[in-house]
Amino acid sequence: MIEIKNIRKSFDDKVVLHNVSAKMEAGKTNLIIGTSGSGKTVLMKIMIGLLGVDSGEVLYEGRDLVTMPVKELKELRKQIGMLFQGGALFDSKTVQNNVMFPLDMFTKLSFRQKLKRVNEVLDRVNLKDTNRKFPAEISGGMRKRVALARAIVQNPKYLFCDEPNSGLDPQTSMVIDRLIKEITTEYNITTVVNTHDMNTVMESGDHIVYMYQGNKQWEGTNKEIIFSKDEKLNSFIFASEFLTKAKEMIMLEAEGKA
Repeated sequence: MIEIKNIRKSFDDKVVLHNVSAKMEAGKTNLIIGTSGSGKTVLMKIMIGLLGVDSGEVLYEGRDLVTMPVKELKELRKQIGMLFQGGALFDSKTVQNNVMFPLDMFTKLSFRQKLKRVNEVLDRVNLKDTNRKFPAEISGGMRKRVALARAIVQNPKYLFCDEPNSGLDPQTSMVIDRLIKEITTEYNITTVVNTHDMNTVMESGDHIVYMYQGNKQWEGTNKEIIFSKDEKLNSFIFASEFLTKAKEMIMLEAEGKA
């Protein structure tokens, strides 16, 4: 589990996070949602140690990232997998070498051991026999799956995904959502996803933190969102007429069963 306590962050004299506290649960897909400028990206960067804080704590199983000694911080980072928004694959490397890169950097495994692990994770994301292909030779959805394979190749305890569905069509987005959720559950990972994709929210949101103007406005599950009376949350989630009508139908159905 990851717990953030009273996180405050400012740039110059502009405060972007106002004493934010929340929990990211192990074995769950934890989403951070909100409009552009809400602070969700800054919050994720703080959680993985890319940005410092003005005050507050980022607790990994009770250990504070903010005050952690350098040696301990390096060990923690080995337990973190990251799926970047654009995939961030090396164009000049094959799929196999892209996925193997963290093992080359952070382990002393033999080539045979690394290749075995690479093949395991490629198979897990349904990309068997793509080892020798280059990123330019595969689809956008396949590139995201390669990036996901690379993020989990070291068996991380914590997985961070920044807008994993960015640039993907709805069907491919659902494939990525399903994979992230399945992998999270199978390996009991604490997964944190930064997203504005409503399908991800409704299908994968085991635990959701909604950010609004640098504040944690709401926290709960995707089931609880439907019945939330928070006006700011509702205006964000149910922005379209279609989604508003869908919510009304679900609520009417729930009242009928009550």
